[in-house]
Amino acid sequence: MITVLAVHFSVAVLAPFLFRAWGRNAFYALAAVPAASFGWLLVQHGAVYSGSGAVAEVFEWIPGLHLELAFRMDALAWVMSLLVLGVGSLVLVYCGRYFKKKDQDLGAFGAQLLAFAGAMFGLVTADDLLLLFIFWELTTILSYLLIGFARTRLAARRSALQALMVTTAGGLAMLVGLVMLGHAAGTYRISAILDQASTLAGGPSGAMVGAAVVLILVGAITKSALVPFHFWLPGAMAAPTPVSAYLHAAAMVKAGIYLVARLAPGFSETAYWQPVVLGLGLATMLVGGYRALRQTDIKLILAYGTVSQLGFLIMVVGLGTPDAALAGLAMLLAHGLFKATLFLVVGIIDHQSGTRDVRKLSGVFRSSRALGIVAAVGAASMAGVPLMGGFVAKESVLEAFVHHAGDPHSGPWGMVVLAGLVLGSVLTFAYSARFMWGAFAAKPGVEPTPFKAISPSFLAAPAILSLLTLVYGLWPVPVDGWIQPYAALFASTAPDAGTPAEQAGHLALWHGFTPALGLTAATFVLGAAMYFGRNAVARAQSLVPAWVDGDRTYQRIIGALDDAAVWITGRTQRGSLYYYLAVILSVAFILPLSVILLAGKDLPAGIYLVDPNSPLQLVAGVGIVIGALAAVRANKRFLAVLMVSVTGYGIALLFALQGAPDLALTQMLVETIILVAFVLAMRSLPAELRDRTGGKYRVLRVIIGLGFGVTMVFAAIFAMGARTAIPVSLQFPQLAYEGGGGLNVVNVTLVDIRAWDTFGEISVLALAATGVASLIFVRGRGERLQSSASVAEGTVGRFHGVDPGSRDGAALAVSRKFAAAARDAWIVAGRTLAPERRSIIFEVVTRLIFHSMIIFSLYLLLAGHNLPGGGFAGGLTAGLALTIRYLAGGRFELREAAPLGAGALLGGGLALAAVSGVMPLLLGGQVFQSAIIEIWLPVFGDIKFVTSTIFDIGVYIVVVGLVLDVLRSLGAEIDEHFEERSAASGHHREPERAPELQQEGEPGAMPAETTAKGKG
Repeated sequence: MITVLAVHFSVAVLAPFLFRAWGRNAFYALAAVPAASFGWLLVQHGAVYSGSGAVAEVFEWIPGLHLELAFRMDALAWVMSLLVLGVGSLVLVYCGRYFKKKDQDLGAFGAQLLAFAGAMFGLVTADDLLLLFIFWELTTILSYLLIGFARTRLAARRSALQALMVTTAGGLAMLVGLVMLGHAAGTYRISAILDQASTLAGGPSGAMVGAAVVLILVGAITKSALVPFHFWLPGAMAAPTPVSAYLHAAAMVKAGIYLVARLAPGFSETAYWQPVVLGLGLATMLVGGYRALRQTDIKLILAYGTVSQLGFLIMVVGLGTPDAALAGLAMLLAHGLFKATLFLVVGIIDHQSGTRDVRKLSGVFRSSRALGIVAAVGAASMAGVPLMGGFVAKESVLEAFVHHAGDPHSGPWGMVVLAGLVLGSVLTFAYSARFMWGAFAAKPGVEPTPFKAISPSFLAAPAILSLLTLVYGLWPVPVDGWIQPYAALFASTAPDAGTPAEQAGHLALWHGFTPALGLTAATFVLGAAMYFGRNAVARAQSLVPAWVDGDRTYQRIIGALDDAAVWITGRTQRGSLYYYLAVILSVAFILPLSVILLAGKDLPAGIYLVDPNSPLQLVAGVGIVIGALAAVRANKRFLAVLMVSVTGYGIALLFALQGAPDLALTQMLVETIILVAFVLAMRSLPAELRDRTGGKYRVLRVIIGLGFGVTMVFAAIFAMGARTAIPVSLQFPQLAYEGGGGLNVVNVTLVDIRAWDTFGEISVLALAATGVASLIFVRGRGERLQSSASVAEGTVGRFHGVDPGSRDGAALAVSRKFAAAARDAWIVAGRTLAPERRSIIFEVVTRLIFHSMIIFSLYLLLAGHNLPGGGFAGGLTAGLALTIRYLAGGRFELREAAPLGAGALLGGGLALAAVSGVMPLLLGGQVFQSAIIEIWLPVFGDIKFVTSTIFDIGVYIVVVGLVLDVLRSLGAEIDEHFEERSAASGHHREPERAPELQQEGEPGAMPAETTAKGKG
């Protein structure tokens, strides 16, 4: 099973490349994946239906958290997989002729459809509640993308968002229920939970289990579009027809039905199960059938018919009796076959005629009799006409509810449900006939619809499905054998109950003259009467006032939420930083202070203001306080930022004095990078801080600031004094040395013991860098800065210098002769910066220390496993080296120093870290597990290499990419904006210049011999 999933998702990743090479014919290659998986599924029949009745695969993921990839193929999963894989392969074949050669984004569409097939297969085979939820949400996301395939159509985007919000809301409720159920059972294994379901429902945690089941049912009814959430499914018809045929007939909407069927053997007797399942199911069946008769779009007729059938299905699979379980799975298979057939037929009609309106379609059957016959088989099966699979399944359903109505335990509600079921079947027959009439009949007064000939390859998929529908009806024995093991799960153990097969009954084309057959005959008569009296029915429906409309209600709720959000935002997001900080800090100190005061705890013993063993702490503390007060009192932005950095460096000193060199080094490097970033950003801001400490709320701000600071101090003191257990960190040195193979506890913790945390942190760094870039770059991220060579020709017209005839111009021309060298090895500042912006001392120092800093950063990276350092500190050091080179030479120099784009570094570092975590899993280990390799090499001697160093290298690259992104965003890009602004305004400011602008023979250029002497 895991192989089937891996193949589906792997080929989905490759799908865009296949479409680029083969065009729409790549759909046939994609169809081979579920088709091959379908063949594998047939081979598994013997293993599933013999012995224990299930095939299981379990892969440990995070054993410490009891997380595992658990899959189980039993009778229910096998039958569902038939639909998911079989119909999926046929729909992909159909796509090969449904779409046109010129259609765009087919690669993405094919990838999403194939990935959806894999996600649905994972959902029905998952044997873990959390794993099931993961696949559940994958289907939600993929359905959103598929429904909104036509991105330029407002209706498609709106419908996709609506489906996403409704199903996601239900999924969140379901997640709470799954967690509650798993907690109550003490396991998240679905098979284990069902084995102890009766004990759970009747035990001390019965109320919690009942609430969990109701929450899980909320997820099921939103996914399967039951009332009151039924409105999203007709809206989803904005999707391409293959999506409707697969997701909304055979796969996605069946997820809720599957979930109910999966839990029914254990929880159908819980308190709220029957009211929810039968009540909402019956309401959905009637509402969907009623609305289907009002539609003039044949696709919407099928959509509302699907809503009606989903209510029908959830009633029968949730009834909780052996015969209902048999009938439910039989109906599920039949519905998947005939509804997929009809949706594909609608796609062909729309494709060949250009319309789906019943008022415009006329004489289509005469134009394509083969298509009409295929549709007639599907519609007859939907209506429950004899010889069809739908008839066999519906007879079993009616038989099950006849038995339910006669059960004394069901009371009068059993007869009410049966009557509603018959009425819903009458509506089903009527809208099935309406579909055939609207799509194929020759209508008086309507011109025959032009209809292009259909290629056999286009008709193949619906024809195969209709043939299977007919075979199912004529020979239901194989289907009966597939379903009986599932129905046996509901069998009663009473002595007079009979065998499981006798309790469940069996599928057959003819059961004799039974009450169910009589009810079927009645539905045919009443349904035919509604069809032939369709004009009278339409007039009667027009007289009925508009009932509560689900879609309109949804729009009103969303509108009310938007209005409430605007109201709240207008009163809270006032654009005042003082206001925001006041609210945040007030809450942050009032709540902890209240807890401290109410607790009435005494201060812990042994508190001291200054460590007597380290009196320098007092000096550092005084420096931090002075820096903080100076930052508050500063009236210039640069001075304020500088004073904030003083506090940061003071904290680094405290770390060093406390014996934490790693923290001190990292704090110092981070503080330096932040200082540079602030200074670069402040170039676009006014120099002065106006109203820095003024305003009528000045005293209140002082109180809040002091209150927050004092509260945090005492909160930390009480928290440290409240410890009762032994800190887990005391074991870190031993774990670092024995498990991580290193002496530096801090670094080993980051790259080994808590590698998951670090991976999350570097992911956040990448997101932060992207955020900074998105705020600065308007036309793109600027992955590659313009080099000194590439901008020479294009930027000549942008340089506006001073008037050459003026005194300043003459002085500048003379300065240029001595300021530019034509062939600098590196640091091209002499050729790119105006003379007044250069610092020769800075350039010389940069030449001296740049390479040393890079080497030192690599040393910190490689030595960090045993000595102070590591990937984070090394990356910051390399970033500082790039910062110095940018400050010395400008943006062209930054391009020369870092030819790789920041995005490439960020992505490459993340990828390397991820690969280092996944590789152990592929070798039989755990994610992010480290291996210690000890080897002897000539000259070097004994070498110990820990594979977590590879992860640390990824951290190093990500940090360098982050710094480079900041320099390119806040530095180089803003430089260029300044130049453009200066050029546009005609301001006499010399911008950065490409070196090639200063060639020999130009005014101000140095002769070759002078250049040579200058370099000597």
